[in-house]
Amino acid sequence: MRIRIDLGYDGTGFSGWAAQPGLRTVEGVLSEALSTVLRAPEPVRLTVAGRTDAGVHARGQVVHADVDDSAFARLPGRSDRSPEAAAVARLSGVLPADVVVRRVTLAPPGFDARFSALRRRYRYRVCDDPGAADPLRRHDTVLVRDRLDVAAMDESARGLVGLHDFAAFCKRREGATTVRTLLEYAWRRGDDGVLEATVVADAFCHSMVRALVGAVVPVGEGRHPAGWPAEVLAGRTRDPRVKVMPAHGLSLEEVVYPPEGELAARAEQARATRTLDR
Repeated sequence: MRIRIDLGYDGTGFSGWAAQPGLRTVEGVLSEALSTVLRAPEPVRLTVAGRTDAGVHARGQVVHADVDDSAFARLPGRSDRSPEAAAVARLSGVLPADVVVRRVTLAPPGFDARFSALRRRYRYRVCDDPGAADPLRRHDTVLVRDRLDVAAMDESARGLVGLHDFAAFCKRREGATTVRTLLEYAWRRGDDGVLEATVVADAFCHSMVRALVGAVVPVGEGRHPAGWPAEVLAGRTRDPRVKVMPAHGLSLEEVVYPPEGELAARAEQARATRTLDR
């Protein structure tokens, strides 16, 4: 049977999502915990909505796993809890404090945590006033030296929205497309004075969000005009002037899925190679 797991984590102490030999990763920790509570003979394999890099956080990560139905049904033991509620409680008992499972549910037919997703929403935090930096937020906020023009950054960011080839902002992988639909990219200054970016797309390439942030920060510093990131985008090649921003300012906030009846069709569509024609 397939289950859906909604979770969050502080990425500070992890070498990213993906399991790697000898390294502490979110996938490794969660798979080990799930295998323990289910008493699985083999490590439980996980499929994730977004493979976050080392140091990147998540509040709204989604995972699916195919597990033994009888083992799942035994999770409540002698309690009157549902297997889903028991799974959350048991996982909380074995997971470290920097990983929290919020919900475990039975996945509807056709659900795939990665390919059924319609969009992912990320947030990036930047503080441009060293004297106002909150030491309690140092693990999720990037500090920059110069005061930033948030209006110019917002104007620049909105110029990147749409269906484009984002090769200029992605690390290329052999055989993988860099065509994505950027649904929203906006900047605002919060009540605490910290700049926050909201970045939403159907999917993201490796390092894409941090490169998109790195393209507009120089605009906020006055080193480039508002139209410069769009010029970089049109070039379809990595520009050394675009700095990939630090990982710890980034958090995966939400993954959105279609109604149950459309999950399988969405997954099939997402598996197809994207081009600028579709």
